[in-house]
Amino acid sequence: MTSDTLAPAKPAVDLEGITKRFPGVVANHDIRITVAAGTVHAIVGENGAGKSTLMKILYGMQKPDEGTIKVNGEEVSFRTPSDAIDVGIGMVHQHFMLADNFTVLENIVLGAEPKKGANLDTGAARARITELGESHGLRVDPDRLVEELGVGDRQRVEILKVLYRGARILILDEPTAVLVPQEVDELFDNLRELKADGLTVIFISHKLDEVLNIADEITVIRRGTTVTSVPRSAVTDARQLAEMMVGSELPTPETRESTVTDRVMLDVKGLTLSGGDGGRPLLSDVTFPVHAGEVVGIAGVEGNGQSELIEAIMGMRALNGGAIHLGEEDITSWATLKRREAGIGYIPEDRHRQGLLLQASLWENRVLGHQTRPPASKGIWINRKASRADTERIVKEYDVRTPSVETLALALSGGNQQKLIVGREMSGEPVFLIAAHPTRGVDVGAQAAIWDHLRNARAAGLAVLLISADLDELIGLSDTLYVILRGRLVARLDPSDVTPDRLGGYMTGAITEET
Repeated sequence: MTSDTLAPAKPAVDLEGITKRFPGVVANHDIRITVAAGTVHAIVGENGAGKSTLMKILYGMQKPDEGTIKVNGEEVSFRTPSDAIDVGIGMVHQHFMLADNFTVLENIVLGAEPKKGANLDTGAARARITELGESHGLRVDPDRLVEELGVGDRQRVEILKVLYRGARILILDEPTAVLVPQEVDELFDNLRELKADGLTVIFISHKLDEVLNIADEITVIRRGTTVTSVPRSAVTDARQLAEMMVGSELPTPETRESTVTDRVMLDVKGLTLSGGDGGRPLLSDVTFPVHAGEVVGIAGVEGNGQSELIEAIMGMRALNGGAIHLGEEDITSWATLKRREAGIGYIPEDRHRQGLLLQASLWENRVLGHQTRPPASKGIWINRKASRADTERIVKEYDVRTPSVETLALALSGGNQQKLIVGREMSGEPVFLIAAHPTRGVDVGAQAAIWDHLRNARAAGLAVLLISADLDELIGLSDTLYVILRGRLVARLDPSDVTPDRLGGYMTGAITEET
């Protein structure tokens, strides 16, 4: 038989007519996607477009109401993720699912432990992990504790976990959300290695420049259905792809005119927070002001003290040293609720753990953190009518796509959950706002809207502390930019004179400069 008569390779994944309904909403409608084997296939779409639901269906976390799934040409039906794993599908979630106090090896084999009699065969596991790391460019020391790893290495561990279980089809959900540019480059090198070895990657992302960098084919989903699937060569630039997604141009975070005043709204002096057990301090002598009308950006690889800094300012951690002033008031010893009532707004970095009650309605989530002030409160009681009405306003003003304010928060897409939180915090008339990853996991349209709200609030005199893994966002929105590394502020930079690559160098310690 000649090569001309060989049958074409079967698609790695073929989704035909996938439909999934929830009460009051159709998440997916007649979606059709064909993913060629040995390619990187990107799926893009605005928030609420149905991407997450579709991937949960492909990974066995949900069952479709209609349609069929074929893997390598064979029709399959999944009841659980274990069924998907059995046919070679693995998923790396946006939020890493690793136990910090376990080693790399223990995390990778958890639930799939090789046995030698009644005992764990660590030798076989270590050899297999080393082999996978060497062959796919994912080298990580199997015996290191995960808590000692940087974000890029943690992601390699997540990928090794699914490869260890035999995955030949990888679903990556927002894999670059917390990576600096150098780590993104390394990840893409890893993905190209996987593709060269015949593996298939389904890549979910809102970062369109990265999609164009890594994808062989791109599928656009809008309002729960497939709009188009095109080869990468058919898309000229990110603006064209943005227009395909949401019908508008790609937004930019640029802030042109300065609105910084002389009035210091938040003054942080000498914040120090011990790490316990005599280890390295979590925060060490952190000092900076935030003026009214100013956005101060904090750049850093995750795990270098950003979370602890936020928690210290919010009163969620007791300091070992230093002081915090809000305006003229020393708030160092104030409880969190008192700080909120004094005008500190808070967009948390993890909307599920810190920003929402997923089993509560949208209007009840509107009340969170604002329960002692109008419109949420009426004396000692919650004003349900006013809270519902104000939630309706937020839903309209911030384009939160939901059937009703009575809908549970868990029923919303991640981006719509984020828009609700931003709307809630901006509606509390804050004088100082902590915005931690305010546009993480939102589409280009929602991103542009959130940037506009932040810029407008800044122009009206709001002081903002911005923490973000999106370096373009940090550079574009900030008036002043600090870099945090191992709990210390190691550089103070002018956003108008720094590139993402150079900023990434400071974040990883490759470039040093005293503040």
